Amino acid sequence: MNRRSFTSLLGVAALASVSAACTTSSGSATDAASKRKEIDAGADGALNRLYASAGGSQGLAGKASGILVFPRILAAGFGVGGEYGEGVLRTGGAPVGYYRTTTASFGLQAGAQSKSLVLLFMTPDALRNFQQSKGWTAGVDGSVALATIGANGQVDTNTARAPIIGFVMTNAGLMANLSLEGTKISKLDI
Repeated sequence: MNRRSFTSLLGVAALASVSAACTTSSGSATDAASKRKEIDAGADGALNRLYASAGGSQGLAGKASGILVFPRILAAGFGVGGEYGEGVLRTGGAPVGYYRTTTASFGLQAGAQSKSLVLLFMTPDALRNFQQSKGWTAGVDGSVALATIGANGQVDTNTARAPIIGFVMTNAGLMANLSLEGTKISKLDI
């Protein structure tokens, strides 16, 4: 087996292991309720971390038509990589649907990491377009403005005018200079 095939095989294995570890089986109603409760608790924690680390984010969230929170997205790769996470869409503070996010990537990469993603749908149209899609892809079905934090510790005012605002956080804090292009989001049946 040549090196290129071996590297690709390792990347596919990493992606498969991330997906297998995170898939949701459609079991009993109590399994689904337990999964929703787990996602909701994680989303509460992710939002609290966001509000504590990005000044003005809580005010923006209060104005949003909907908030999609993926509290834990696992990424792994070795040449070929992938990401997977499960989250909840909330409107008016109440859950209205559960979703999964997946991303595939190719290139020079090795390792694994975990992050959180929060998408604020600032307009009713942006939220409606997301909810009516059969599978929503960032950059294709909607443009996401990644939030930037100014020198004063507040969310940049230019970002705050976008119809969809994204925040990506790791354990180290808010991430910048990142692209969500190609991130696919689809509905979970739980």
